[in-house]
Amino acid sequence: MAQLLAVISITLLAVISPGPDFAMVTRNSLMLSRRAGVLTALGIGLGVLVHVSYTLVGLGLLIQQSLWLFNSIKLAGAAYLIWLGVKMLRTQPSGALAESAVAPLSDFAALRTGFLTNVLNPKTTIFIISLFMQVVRADTPLAVQIGYGAFISGAHMAWFSVVALCFSASAVRERLLAVRHWIDRAFGGLLVGFGVLLAVARGVR
Repeated sequence: MAQLLAVISITLLAVISPGPDFAMVTRNSLMLSRRAGVLTALGIGLGVLVHVSYTLVGLGLLIQQSLWLFNSIKLAGAAYLIWLGVKMLRTQPSGALAESAVAPLSDFAALRTGFLTNVLNPKTTIFIISLFMQVVRADTPLAVQIGYGAFISGAHMAWFSVVALCFSASAVRERLLAVRHWIDRAFGGLLVGFGVLLAVARGVR
């Protein structure tokens, strides 16, 4: 029971902490649509499953011990965030309420954006590996560990879906559509900032 409570508590704290996932879901919900935001949230949950899977099969320990491998993941994630951020920073105004002010995303593209944002985030890598290495005991049944992984993924999907629902509310969007290009640039700046911070952060063994 203590282990379960620890997993739940640590997961909830990690999920609600601001980061690239939050920025991307908020941006897609506010600038595009509720559907895009929710699909981005689902993609984030699928990304979490990737982290859980390689941790359960033992690759997580390899990543933890290999500074070169961890730094490769970190730099790939930083490059992706900076690329997304630069695209948003280049958003141009095209009329106060023009839907074309921000390029639309297909369902698959929204899902992919959430997935890549999470799966290339080394902070999620550290979180999942640390949780399973330090909180979950080695003798915990595999089925239980898989259950923990499913909970962590589900918690991400649920929280970010709520975020998507909140930021795609009509009352919120209608007030902000007129300055949507500035908001998109603001989110772009945040993602570039996250990417730069990841790129310069020291590796952790």
